Amino acid sequence: MKKKSWFFVIVSALIITVSFAVYWMFFHKDNTGTVFQTETVKRRDIAASVQATGVIRARIGAEVKVGARISGRVERLYANIGDVVKKGQLIARLEQVDLQAKVDEARMNLKTSEANLDLAKKTIKRIEGLYAEELVSRDKLDVAERDLITAQAQVNQIRENIRYNETQMSYANIYAPISGVIASVATQQGETVSASSLNVPTFVTIVDLNRLEIYAYVDETDIGKIKPGLEAIFSVDSFPDKDFKGKVTAIYPKATIQDNVVYYITVISIENPEGKLKPDMTVNATILLNKRDNVLAVPNKSIKREGGKKVVTVLENNKPIQKTVKTGWKDSAYTEIVEGLKEGDRVVTGEAVKKEEEF
Repeated sequence: MKKKSWFFVIVSALIITVSFAVYWMFFHKDNTGTVFQTETVKRRDIAASVQATGVIRARIGAEVKVGARISGRVERLYANIGDVVKKGQLIARLEQVDLQAKVDEARMNLKTSEANLDLAKKTIKRIEGLYAEELVSRDKLDVAERDLITAQAQVNQIRENIRYNETQMSYANIYAPISGVIASVATQQGETVSASSLNVPTFVTIVDLNRLEIYAYVDETDIGKIKPGLEAIFSVDSFPDKDFKGKVTAIYPKATIQDNVVYYITVISIENPEGKLKPDMTVNATILLNKRDNVLAVPNKSIKREGGKKVVTVLENNKPIQKTVKTGWKDSAYTEIVEGLKEGDRVVTGEAVKKEEEF
């Protein structure tokens, strides 16, 4: 029992000692009884940054609406939402019966027209011989020449019709123009679609999830710090515990105004190897500015402005003394001290509390 009693006495003494040390470290009193919350000036890394919210977008050319260039009935639809497709993969086919019939008819007409052309060539050759021997009139030769021109034009026209209809038939097979994921499907198998020069019906939308970027809205007060090449860290609501990386690639010169606040769109390129990121996701981005390593720093809240100068309050022999400082880089919590303080100084970080207010 005595051993246990001594053990509890020792533990209690240690707790009291540690508590007193912590209190003394962070809350000093001056001779008037005022209590100050303080922090020691020490070296640390300062990484200045700019915070911005934004949204994920597909890069130019990374989101494509795929449609039909001709009218017809959807014979087969090979794509469903979420399917991964490769560039050149067949995703839909229109019925080709009518188009094939036009091609077959044109080919039959071509045979007839080519036969007429051969006959016209033979006729002109014969008439030219007779005309040379003055056995037929010039009018007869002129008629034969016109017949040859007409026959040739007819053959050319039919060949052009065949090429046109064969091209139309090729449009009946609809292929993926890019690799990506089927994001939406706007038609169904069996539907009839109508296409024109003013209206191209969309079958599916394909998005390449490997080519995404962020449109980050940076406040006008911070945009002067941003430049292409800066690294960024961001998170999305779908994966709040995961940090993704990106890099600033462009800054829009034209401002965007939201709720009377001026923003500039800053484009951040991103990588998405796991395919977790999707277009239109909301982003919380931190754009990293220049980093300063191993510099003297104090908490931001310890710095005040007086008479156009930056000052801090330092405890010397438990007395508060105000000192003017020159500052450098600043992040969300600390500011670099270039001049005015030395390592080990204790700066006041909290409001003073009078002794009589203590409990």
